Amino acid sequence: MPDLQTQMKQAVADAAVEQIEDDMVLGLGSGSTAALMIRGLGIKLASGELNNIVGVTTSFQGEVLATELNIPLLSLNAVDRIDLAIDGADEVDPNFQLIKGGGACHVQEKLVAAKANRFVVVVDSTKLVKLLNLDFSLPVEVLPGAWRQVKQTLTNIGGHAQLRMAQHKAGPVVTDQGNLILDVKLDGGISDPLNLERVINNVPGVLENGLFVNLVDEVLVGEIVNGVAGVRSLEKHSH
Repeated sequence: MPDLQTQMKQAVADAAVEQIEDDMVLGLGSGSTAALMIRGLGIKLASGELNNIVGVTTSFQGEVLATELNIPLLSLNAVDRIDLAIDGADEVDPNFQLIKGGGACHVQEKLVAAKANRFVVVVDSTKLVKLLNLDFSLPVEVLPGAWRQVKQTLTNIGGHAQLRMAQHKAGPVVTDQGNLILDVKLDGGISDPLNLERVINNVPGVLENGLFVNLVDEVLVGEIVNGVAGVRSLEKHSH
């Protein structure tokens, strides 16, 4: 029997697959929950339950998995639209602002989310937070030749930045784009993601950061109720 968190992830991945329709161009996210969603999509394609699907992946991880499952893929440059993007998140605040980048794929993830007509986030209930960045660091992708300069600039605006080091490999984590990651903690968390996203992205040497602001249409939350894994949908309230 899978543990409760795995059951939550599976339930929410299944709910996301239910939103996929024939003839869609899909943004296929990264991370453990998105991987379960890609597997579910592969099963439905193989059985003929879904047809004429094209995927755009957000990482090498998703590309390898989708290829193994015979899901047809195109590059971001080769598609003129993305109907639906499904991806996980490391933190989701009450306004549906996200921190992503725990897997260091947030540059491609943000490109895909920004292009998608509809962006659905799949998380388990542990990822819902009142305030971003109190627990999870904000990943900032930087050019390798500029990481110390960027780190100093981020320190000047009140961020504690650490170069992310690799596991099972000597030295720092290198992204799919060949860059490095600074993990940043701000004193008191992030109360104004919109402004901070702009400020950090204006720092010379920064490629992109893991704040996803005003991109999400729906959050699917896997949760355990009375010992059973279920899914709650949080819809964005239109202002």
